This record gives sequence, structure tokens and C-alpha cells, in this order.
Amino acid sequence: MFKGKKDKFNVLLANISSNLLESANYFADYKLNNEQDLKAFSEEMKRFETKGDTFVHQVITELNHVFITPIEREDILALAMTMDDVLDGYEETAGLFEMYSITHFDEYMMKFIDALRNCAVEIDKAVGLLSTKTLPEIRQHAIKIKEYETFCDGIWRKSTKNLFDVEKDPIKLIKLKDIYQGFENIADHCQNVANTLEQIIMKNA
Repeated sequence: MFKGKKDKFNVLLANISSNLLESANYFADYKLNNEQDLKAFSEEMKRFETKGDTFVHQVITELNHVFITPIEREDILALAMTMDDVLDGYEETAGLFEMYSITHFDEYMMKFIDALRNCAVEIDKAVGLLSTKTLPEIRQHAIKIKEYETFCDGIWRKSTKNLFDVEKDPIKLIKLKDIYQGFENIADHCQNVANTLEQIIMKNA
């Protein structure tokens, strides 16, 4: 595992996870009122996504210049990329809100958003522990991420069923279905982060 908090890869991965958490908090806390809000919302999520890409590029650059890494190179890259996929999912979903002019979060969206924020919290905590050898603690965070992903699966099924039961406007149905699927995709990406963490744990136990 990483031997100290000052290890460059630990710092870079922590930058990615903290930026992801900041973006999840921004998404969850943003108050949508009108279409002007949607533009600002989408642009700020794009800024988070661009910042995340910069951090991933730094990881790749360092991997290309360092011969010895604290854990396997592919695991460092996989963790960086899976976290980046979560952020990409957030940015894409924010873009859907703007594209479809959806100016409020319904009850299902709120449940998704809350669970996904919790995933980001667990990811950030787990990445912060990589500089230690407390593998059981990291595993507990990975388990929680998977529990939240399972919860999101349930929300996706309920929201989609409700949509087809009650929504009479086919255009609105398509828009909301896409957004629910966007949230479900973010949850799947979070599960991929958890899987990567568990892979790292197994290799370094």
C-alpha cells in the first residue's frame, strides 16, 4: 500500500476523490428555479468534470515517469479512471437537465441524489485511507458504496415503473426516463469504484 500521506499518487487520487465529493455536494445542494439556473448548474458541473480530467492526466503523467509505485500501476490508473467515470456521469446528467429544461428535482431524483452523495462521501473516505494499511476499514467503505448502489437500483425500478404508470405526455416520459437512467449510471460507476478498491485490498492484504 502507500507508505505515507505525502506519496504523490496518494495526493493525486485524493485530489480526484475530493473534487468528486465537492461536485456531488454541489449537485445535491443546488436550487433549481428556472432555465437560467440550469445553464449555471450545467456549466459548474462541467468545470468540476474538467478539473477532474486534469487530475487524471496528472496521474497518467506520473505513472509514465515513475518506475516504482506503491501499488500496481494498473490499480492506480483504474481507481483514477473509475472515479472520473462517476464525475463524467454527474456532468452528463446535469447536461440532461439543461437540455430537457427540467427545473426541479422530483422525489425519486432526490433519493438518487442523496444516495449518490453518500457514495461520494464513502469514496473520499476510502481513498483517504489508502495511505494506511487499514484494509478492513477501506473494505467497509466499499461495502457501503455497494449498498447505496443497490438502493439506487431499487429507486430506478420504482421511478421507471411509476413513470410508465402515471405519465401521459410521451415527450416528458422520455426526458424523465433519460434522467433516471443517468442517475442509475452514476450509481453503477460508483460500484465500479468499490470493485476497484476491493481489488486493491485483495492484492495488498
